[in-house]
Amino acid sequence: MGGVAALAKAAGFEVSGSDANVYPPMSTQLRELGVEIHEGYDAAQLDIKPDCIVVGNVMSRGMEVVEAMLDRDLPYTSGPRWLAENVLRERHVLAVAGTHGKTTTASMLAWILEDAGLSPGFLIGGVPSNFASSASFGDSEYFVVEADEYDTAFFDKRAKFVHYRPRTLILSNLEYDHADIYKDLAAILWQFHQLLRTVPGRGRIVRNALDENLSELISQGCWTPVESFAIDDGAEWTARFTDAAERRISVQDPAGQSATTRWQLGGRHNLENALAAIAAARSAGVSLQQATDALSRFKGVKRRMERTATVGDIAIYDDFAHHPTAIRRTIAAMKRRYPGQRIVVAFEPRSNTMKLGVHNADIAASLDEADVVWMYRPSGMQKSFESSLASLGSRLHLFDDYDKLVTDMSGKVLSGDQVIFMSNGDFGSARQTLTAVLQRTRS
Repeated sequence: MGGVAALAKAAGFEVSGSDANVYPPMSTQLRELGVEIHEGYDAAQLDIKPDCIVVGNVMSRGMEVVEAMLDRDLPYTSGPRWLAENVLRERHVLAVAGTHGKTTTASMLAWILEDAGLSPGFLIGGVPSNFASSASFGDSEYFVVEADEYDTAFFDKRAKFVHYRPRTLILSNLEYDHADIYKDLAAILWQFHQLLRTVPGRGRIVRNALDENLSELISQGCWTPVESFAIDDGAEWTARFTDAAERRISVQDPAGQSATTRWQLGGRHNLENALAAIAAARSAGVSLQQATDALSRFKGVKRRMERTATVGDIAIYDDFAHHPTAIRRTIAAMKRRYPGQRIVVAFEPRSNTMKLGVHNADIAASLDEADVVWMYRPSGMQKSFESSLASLGSRLHLFDDYDKLVTDMSGKVLSGDQVIFMSNGDFGSARQTLTAVLQRTRS
């Protein structure tokens, strides 16, 4: 929704918006754009009599501002529909869908097109460091959108992505998530099937060859040419690391042509993201060599393993990971990149799916490669939550108070540690607090 606000501002509208909890980097971006931010959902913000209200999917019946909007008969729409009607119409939309990696893959794809001189528009659920903004209209026919499967609005329960009508579609992976919206994987597959129904026959679908759920999805019906990607072998597009530290990559296209480069990222999950972005960029005419070279200049995404501070030789990272698969793969990548150093994780299980206990059986396993884990226990977690973490043993430090968690961490992190804060929220500013404490005591 912050990106939609940015696009509306760029289109010349006067824009304001509200949220219950506004925090960086999006709050910073919006204020710099001159978008007025109202904290809270009271009806007073509607006294300006807006020409249009764009309703986000966190809004629901019973909220004061929603009831006032309906009672006053004010015009409203959803974010995805506004985007489709005002930005995406008659453009070549390149959409990135899947359970994990959407933000990074969409950021890579937008940067590849930008680096090739195509000036794409984009709407991404994070802030790519190469652009310092999550959204742009662009100056060409191309538009990259992060295509989320979450529902559209309280008055439209379809997935957001069915509004976008992509010509090029990346399907990165598919797992069960959003338990507050979908009762099972079959329900999510049904929504993805509706997305496939909107991709034209002259378009292109780029899919992860090794994901069995995506194979099931394609078998339900697909009317568009499909190209597959995978690390190593078994697909039309392949990639591999050429060094143990994962700092050099080699990519091969369906014709057998290859290109190599040195990059700033690491991890098999990021190599998969990169491969998907390179394959999708081909549909916009970007060559393999151009796309691979562009990735050597890709700086990453804020809050996606973003290194926010180094105090002495303790490195501190901010990461949005909130699903067991993403957590596991991120930690594994850090273990490979920093052999012999401790990987320390502070984790906040904040998502609705986590709070419902859907991932309880997988959380401990996803953290198994971490040397030490500090975990914040949100209120409302199910009773089975703590027992599901038993396998972590003495490596686990569990707190229900942010300040106590930071105090404990500050006394136990060691020289050389790689400290990762994982949350899809602001983690009570624990990362910033720890950084400040270490700067006072360890610098």
